[in-house]
Amino acid sequence: MAALIALPLLAAGPARAEGNFPSPGGTTNTASILTYADTVKELEKIEATSRYGVDVFTLAEAGTAVDTSEQGRNLYVATVGAGPKDVWVQGRIHGNEPYGAEAILSLLKDLGTNGSPEYKAIRDAFTIHFIPMYNPDGSELNIRQTVLWDTAADAPRTDANGRDLIVDLNRDWVAGKFQARESLAFYEYWTLVDPDYGIDIHHQGLKQQYGTGDDVTLSLGISLAPGGPTLPTIEGGAYDILTRQMHGYVYEELEDTGFITMDRYQVGNSLEIDIKGGVVSAMMLGLNYQGLNPEGHSNPVVFFETSGNTSDGSLGQKARGKSIQQNILAMRTLLTGLANGEVQQTDPEVWEEIPHAPVTGYSTDYAGTIPVTP
Repeated sequence: MAALIALPLLAAGPARAEGNFPSPGGTTNTASILTYADTVKELEKIEATSRYGVDVFTLAEAGTAVDTSEQGRNLYVATVGAGPKDVWVQGRIHGNEPYGAEAILSLLKDLGTNGSPEYKAIRDAFTIHFIPMYNPDGSELNIRQTVLWDTAADAPRTDANGRDLIVDLNRDWVAGKFQARESLAFYEYWTLVDPDYGIDIHHQGLKQQYGTGDDVTLSLGISLAPGGPTLPTIEGGAYDILTRQMHGYVYEELEDTGFITMDRYQVGNSLEIDIKGGVVSAMMLGLNYQGLNPEGHSNPVVFFETSGNTSDGSLGQKARGKSIQQNILAMRTLLTGLANGEVQQTDPEVWEEIPHAPVTGYSTDYAGTIPVTP
């Protein structure tokens, strides 16, 4: 199992200006949560000490038209590996979901320094594009969203009632949206990379496994529901099969670890999500915004949801090590299985074996709740 990196336990940095920001709420102590400055420092350290070609750069250096966050922070990417296929791995698109960033940094460090056959196979198969902190402004504020910013006034943009305009970056890759600079920047970078696979790291609230009542530590999710209204229509149904195989493989490999309790990601107790506005959904749909993706490139993506987050007080320091470690293990397992072809040989019906409540419908962002038809 990969070793955790030693991260500085620093207090979160202050916001750049006062504003009517959403209240962080909860009682979680954020003193040990990685700040933007910590993340940049760790990226630079990993690059400097890497044995296997870790490359850290900003989107300004990558040449995207928009290249900073709403508040003007640089947006960082780190690549490792020289394989012919590209993998997109993003964390902390929601600022109050912190451990994706720490898990990504730890896996990046291992891939950059570990000479074992497993890590070599991953580097040989893939060029991996790690985005540890997609939402640096929201991360500094410990909020889910980001705040739209008036750069001339260096203050939040407000609506007619004087309230700050906030955007969920994970609902902003939509033709009629792209309200935030981060969305435009990372979307253009995605069109430059044209990845073959994607992994998205999140947190969720506390929940219990259906049928056992055990506390869930990790939910396995797909943002366009397998067998649902949308996924079977994409790429002739190929992603409907491959995303099930990706999570089925992870489930089979990790179900006996002892400290990870998994289920399928559901909402409202029995609904699968089928959202088209999410970043990873847009990737699978092959969104062409402003003519940047004329060839209609698309790629399969899955996400991992660790239970607990900082803004509702449900993520304590005791859970930190295991939460980070399970994300490292899940990512590494999936990358290994994709590299050696075992994922592609997994029975997609394993998806049905992952604990879940009987599906009664699909929660969508385009048609409300769609009931399952008999």
